[in-house]
Formats: sequence, C-alpha cells, structure tokens
Amino acid sequence: MNSAKPQPDEMDSPWKKILRQYLQEALEFYFPAIAAIVDWTEPPVFLDKELVQIAPNAKVGKRHADQLVKLKRKQGKELVLLLHAEVQASPEAIFPERVYVYSFRIFDLFRIPVISVAILCDGDPRWRPDHYEYSLPHTKMRFEFGTVKLLDYQHQWSALEASTNPFAWVTMAHLKMQETKRDKPSRKEWKMRLVRRLYETGYDREKVVDLFRFIDWTLKLPKGLETAFWQELQVYEESRKMPYITSVERIGYERGQKEGKVMMLLSLLTRRFGPLTDSTIESINHLSSPQIEALGDEIFDFTSVDDLTQWLATQA
Repeated sequence: MNSAKPQPDEMDSPWKKILRQYLQEALEFYFPAIAAIVDWTEPPVFLDKELVQIAPNAKVGKRHADQLVKLKRKQGKELVLLLHAEVQASPEAIFPERVYVYSFRIFDLFRIPVISVAILCDGDPRWRPDHYEYSLPHTKMRFEFGTVKLLDYQHQWSALEASTNPFAWVTMAHLKMQETKRDKPSRKEWKMRLVRRLYETGYDREKVVDLFRFIDWTLKLPKGLETAFWQELQVYEESRKMPYITSVERIGYERGQKEGKVMMLLSLLTRRFGPLTDSTIESINHLSSPQIEALGDEIFDFTSVDDLTQWLATQA
C-alpha cells in the first residue's frame, strides 16, 4: 500500500543534492538579499552532524530537504543559514513551529546569528507560512522567517527561460511536474523540451548532467513514455555530437540490467530502421529476459522493420 507513495528520502534527496552543489546560485535566485551579504570566496561549511544533532530533540516532525550551513559575511563575521526545502505535495501545519524549534536550537548551539528561510514546493497558493508566535500574560514571542513559493513563478515563464541561473531550471521542472500530474504525454514533451534547452545554455557537461538528474527525477514518466523519452534523447544527443547523458553503458548501470539491454536494443533498432512506433516499443518492453536475449541474437538478421514486427508477433 505504501509502496505507491514516494518515501521521504526519495523525494527530498535530489533537492538536498542540488542545493548542496549550487548553494550560491540557489541563494542568488531565491534569496538575493542573503547572497549579497555572503563572502563567497570563503567556501560554505555544511553542518551535517549538527543538523542531525538538533533534529531528534525537535519533536515537531521529521526533517525534510534541510541544509544547515555556516557562511562568512563580507564584514568577516560568521552566520548560520538554515535552509528548508518543503518538498511534500501538501502543506504541513506544524512547519512554522519546526522552523522555530530548529532555529532556536541552532542559536543555542553556536551562539551566532541564524538566518532561517524556506522554499515552499507545495501546490496550495494560500499556504504561505512566514512566522511562528504565541502570546501569554507578560510574555509575547514572534519569530519570522523568509519564504519563496515556487508556485509564484508559474506566471514568469519567459523570465525563467531567459535566466542563466541553474535554479531557473529547477523551478521550471518543478512547475511542469505539478502542471502535468494527470497528463503524462504532455510531461514527456515538456521533459524533452527542457532537456533540449538545457543543452543550448552553454553550461559545461557537469552542470548539464547535474540539472538533468534533477529534471529526470522530477518529471517521472510511466515505463512506455520513459523508454520513448530516452530513445528520443539519444537521437538528439547524437545529432548534436554531445553524448552527455545517454551512453548505453551508463543507462544499463543506473536503470538495471534488463532495462539497459532493452535500451541498447531500441538504440540499435532505431539506428537501423528509424524511429519505432509506440506499439513496437511497448511490445519490446514487455519481453521477458530470455526473449530480450533472443532478440539480441536475431537483430542483425532483420532486413526491415517488418522482420522485427513479425518476430515480435511470434513472441506474443
């Protein structure tokens, strides 16, 4: 029953990774006022152990895609940044309390200023937490923190496409994930469109691959469409002579031996006979492992796509 739902670690890991890889760009894109006061000649120090240390005692919920980072200000003094990425699909009522508890414990641990901000990835335009407070006789407390709502970027698409910041791509992928939740063919088209544009940015190979991994994780596709996407992407990469992503060996390693063999066969068949029909791809995807091995033996004897079609008919 739970297997159909992405587990928290599955959902937040790509966010954690991309924030860690491109922290400066994330702050420049979402929180420019913070980026402006940081001395980026001093590398950020990620406080993973300290984040784990404060989390078990903060009994207001589990950690999400959080990063705890020590930064040097331009004036020379240190600050600690608590950066949340709320990746769950629906709002979390206790989130403001969690930010407050974490921030207080961080200050108690380091005794230096703490900046707390959050990237809100949910789809509810009304949910905009920015403070935690309580008031009692003779005591009043109000804690405020900064937020950015990814949903707000949906009307800024042209600006996102024009941006050179990697987090414009992160934001576009997230928005299209929400928009195409019930339209997987459209999701495939947007996934391919984003990846093609990614190649045109002039980014180096490492950045293209990093951003592709985030896009690939965000815009998940059902098996048939996923196979068609990889097939189209390989043809595109070959046309540009830029095989950044789709080496058959790497696909086989990352996606399992069987799927790797299927991808290899589809690649070979496409090179020989041109693009395959959806029904042909579907038939190949449903072959058993022994049938895939047999197809690998037969493939070089085929003289036309009709030979392939007839062979598949005998395997049904």
